Amino acid sequence: MKHVSLLLNSIASRKLIYGGLLLVAITGCSPEKASEQQTSAAAPAPATQGQYQVATAEISNANDFSLQQEPVYFSFYDLGIDSNDAAKLAVLVGDQVQASQSVDTDGDGALDGLLFVSDFAPAERKNFVISTDPAIVKPALKKQTQAEISIKEGGEWNGKVYEGGTFKNVDSVNPPPQYTDHSYWIRYEGPGIESDKVAYRIYLDWRNGFDIFGKKVSDVVLQNVGLDGYESYHHNADWGVDVLKVGKSLGMGGFGFWNGKSVELVSQTDSRSATITNNGDIYSGFRINYNGWQVNNQKLDMTAHFAMNAGSRLVKVNLSKTERLPNMAIGLVKHPGTSLLQGNQETSGYAWTYVASWGKQSLSGENDHLGMAIIFRRDDRAQQTEDETSYVSVMKDKGGQLEYYFLAAWEHELDGVKTEAEFKAYLDREVLRLTKEPRVRFESTLSAEAKKKPLTADVALNWTKALADSELDRKTLNYHYQGWDENRRRPSKFEYDVVGLQIMALQALNEVSPDARYVDAAEKVTGSFIADDGHIHTFEPELFSIDLTKPGDVVMVLEQRTGEEKYRKAVDFLRENLKRHPRTSGGAFWHRSTYPNQLWLDGVYMGMPFLAQYAALYETGEQQHESFKEAVHEFVIAREQLRNPDTGLYYHAWDESKKAPWANKETGQASQYWLRGLGWYAMALVDVLDYLPESETELRKTMIDITQELAADLVRYQDAETGTWWQILDKPGAIANYRESSGSAMFTYFYAKAVNKGYLPESYRDVAIKAYQGLINEFVTVHKDGKISMTDQCLVAGLGFGRDGSYDYYMTERIFSNDAKGNGPFIFAGVEMYKLLKQ
Repeated sequence: MKHVSLLLNSIASRKLIYGGLLLVAITGCSPEKASEQQTSAAAPAPATQGQYQVATAEISNANDFSLQQEPVYFSFYDLGIDSNDAAKLAVLVGDQVQASQSVDTDGDGALDGLLFVSDFAPAERKNFVISTDPAIVKPALKKQTQAEISIKEGGEWNGKVYEGGTFKNVDSVNPPPQYTDHSYWIRYEGPGIESDKVAYRIYLDWRNGFDIFGKKVSDVVLQNVGLDGYESYHHNADWGVDVLKVGKSLGMGGFGFWNGKSVELVSQTDSRSATITNNGDIYSGFRINYNGWQVNNQKLDMTAHFAMNAGSRLVKVNLSKTERLPNMAIGLVKHPGTSLLQGNQETSGYAWTYVASWGKQSLSGENDHLGMAIIFRRDDRAQQTEDETSYVSVMKDKGGQLEYYFLAAWEHELDGVKTEAEFKAYLDREVLRLTKEPRVRFESTLSAEAKKKPLTADVALNWTKALADSELDRKTLNYHYQGWDENRRRPSKFEYDVVGLQIMALQALNEVSPDARYVDAAEKVTGSFIADDGHIHTFEPELFSIDLTKPGDVVMVLEQRTGEEKYRKAVDFLRENLKRHPRTSGGAFWHRSTYPNQLWLDGVYMGMPFLAQYAALYETGEQQHESFKEAVHEFVIAREQLRNPDTGLYYHAWDESKKAPWANKETGQASQYWLRGLGWYAMALVDVLDYLPESETELRKTMIDITQELAADLVRYQDAETGTWWQILDKPGAIANYRESSGSAMFTYFYAKAVNKGYLPESYRDVAIKAYQGLINEFVTVHKDGKISMTDQCLVAGLGFGRDGSYDYYMTERIFSNDAKGNGPFIFAGVEMYKLLKQ
């Protein structure tokens, strides 16, 4: 069974949902599609198995507080089925049917996955079955969400005003040129969306205002709002009331362009249109297309998709632009007497945080309190500012895409938030819920069937080639110079993961299974960064980042393969830069200049195989020996400073100055044993040994001794059930901890290669096989198109700049799929397992 985090909270950043789960591109859906969406409510059901079982999932709450109606999403692609099966799907816990709905999350008019909701106690773990069993009864669920657009028909236009006629709900609308504010043509002036908590509307005119309908009831109400014109919903009614004065501001979570002094709203467009994409019981959404937005001396098209889940105040917004636009602004109306609240800014860049306002800012009464907030990933914001009308968050441009949430909490809603302290506590919990998504171990029936073949050398090679080929088709070749880093959402750079690690893994695979695509990838990706004069594009020598040395491994392969002078110049430059690299007093390479005096386990892998390989290829005599000594010394000092003799495990990093916030003030050590950190070190051990000749007897003995010691220690932490390892090695089963695939692949490679090379005795052969079988069973998803995905990869983890190195910090970093930091080790591990099983 594999583990993936496939939650609706993160749909916009994935299309293979971390299995690939790609960026949301928002287009539309017809009401016929919406009417096809199936719903279900908790009710007894028969057990399901055999031909009807689609998938199983073990889902656990990663937080120490309860979750109500927590949304979980699986794409049909990951489930291994077609959308034709959507109407048959049901989700069960035991014999209880869960509320579920087939949804169109990217708004392209086609259902793409299954959404279901479930309650979780703190740290609770539940087992789910997804089935198409026709015997399962799916009773109707009370409608908790709604999206709608309503326009008048039967009247006529008189200038900009529509006179007469009656309102009719439609699935999409393209306003005529004369339509503007107060035209009395669109009911409440634009599309609306609601949950059982709150409702919102967006003006489909030059104001692009975002407004709030405070609700006093849990029923859906939008269908009854504004039937008699604009005035009625400004007065208190049984259902609620319009509670916000928007004016010319960003209103409730709106967006525009920050020109350096003020926000320019999305006003000047050639046209705009709206389409309902989902109108279901537990999930609803709509899309707005802004065509020809004139701003910042350019013209672009932009699409915004808005979606809500049952039981939530939050609206998920996905913005997609045809052109990059710096200084996109999101924010809140700035009313007098309100307090500006900000969430944690000293956190991981991928963690969610917020900007909010609280105060007597409701239209419904002089003493009514209203809270409003926008929630975004910390690293997405460039600056916080304000203009005359709005609190403004200026956002970075990451390839024309932006995802965020907005929400409102009115004190008169059911169980409403009454005080500023309650509102802040609620927001703090919401960002934790979004950041620490439930942990999901998932296995589709399609994947399970594909894994039934006994493990042989050929089976291992087939799995290895399957991921390599899948990634070549998906995105590997896009990482060339001036290309695009899809996972980080930025232009590609001369970096360690794809340009170094994954391309190098393809070269290793080519040695056992020759394929021109693997060979060509080295030049198309890594080689593209090397200019004719040997200059390395995007490389920053004065940053002294040891990470940036890693692609040099591939550059050496290219130099040996082609003999081209530019590659030799490039590797010589990297070697000279290592000579200038700052070091600790004991000689360990700093991780980079912005992390002074710090040795990280990561850096041992990034620099030492390059140093040893360069020495083996291009140096001789005493110069070569000194380089080998320097490479081996890095392992020795890492062992001295980072290994805990009581556990045999290595801490992630060490600060010689003991000044870093994460560093122990007595030892300088970080506090946690991070799996991938030690995985980097383990891979580096067996890789550097490749380049140490037999004549370097003492150096080889040092490396083999460390290898054997580490192998004996690591096996004690191997998960007995699966053969894999946990994100924080010494805390298996702790709340939010999970079995992590990239580090597990690194340890698999370490054991298999060490056995193959004779560094470890044959008794470790079974450890390697168990680990590799665990990689396949736990972390591989098979798709119907023949591609596979590697799941449960910690996208990134580090120290400093908001990353405090605590256990909780490592639990807040994003869990991803198909990232090079896992793909590369998976491919390396598969190559070594192929060799091991062929013996």
